[in-house]
Amino acid sequence: MLKKRQLGKSELFISEIGLGCMSLPTDQIEANKIIQVAIDNGINYFDTADLYNKGENEKIVGNALKNNRQNIILTTKVGNRLNESGEGWSWDPSKKWITSAVHQSLTRLQTDYIDVYQLHGGTMEDDVEEVIDTMESLKKEGLVREYGISSIRPNVIERFLTKSNAVSVMMQYSLLDRRPEEWLSLLERHNVSLLSRGTLAKGLLTVDGQIRANKSEEYLSYSKAELLQTIEKLQVLDAPITSVALQYALQTKVMGSTIVGASSTEQLTETIEAYHMQVSNDILLDAEKITKQDYYTEHRA
Repeated sequence: MLKKRQLGKSELFISEIGLGCMSLPTDQIEANKIIQVAIDNGINYFDTADLYNKGENEKIVGNALKNNRQNIILTTKVGNRLNESGEGWSWDPSKKWITSAVHQSLTRLQTDYIDVYQLHGGTMEDDVEEVIDTMESLKKEGLVREYGISSIRPNVIERFLTKSNAVSVMMQYSLLDRRPEEWLSLLERHNVSLLSRGTLAKGLLTVDGQIRANKSEEYLSYSKAELLQTIEKLQVLDAPITSVALQYALQTKVMGSTIVGASSTEQLTETIEAYHMQVSNDILLDAEKITKQDYYTEHRA
């Protein structure tokens, strides 16, 4: 079974691997199978958002988890408001919208409460005091247990953590995207957990990494040539590349859970098996040397 970690300063304990539900099949039966494999293997953290598939993802997740509600940690996100036409969305972190959206999510998820409600982005133009006040009000009402933010903007994250009782920050983080490392001390100071998404870098950090890299032109600051060379070096380390990728993220002191996606039971099973594979500190250090320490160049002040 998977180990669990405390989420920030909350009373919630979440599995070291969480299921990112965005890539679940739209067929309920197939989605149920994947979620059941997750539960059977000790995954208790499930992440969705009201924006995913225009709310349909929340419905699928709600249907699949309703009989296990008391045993799981359910999280969704808010802030991206679908346009009336259903095509495209706009950013709306207002109290009026969040208060309306939470009830819509609760209905779709078939639950009375959300364990972790995350602001799905954020800008420096937001009225952050209003956002935080709204989240605190939802906690008092018992509609959410805790709240956090999903963002890769350091200035937005820093302001949010300084002013709030957030317990988590979701950021894209992997061996191929080490930009968050500069900001891990900020999370530690505020006793906030990191939730990493994209830890397998769109499959680049799997056995199919070279195939996927050949189909892409570049990845963040990696040119195609650099990407192919880096993946090749990672693949010859004395441990499976997926295991190295997962354990590299999990060695982070402030890590709460690495959120992985799965579109099939086989894919999820492979990831869980990779998680259970031991990786030495020496191999993790080698992986760190092979990859770049990049930094966010925007949203810093």
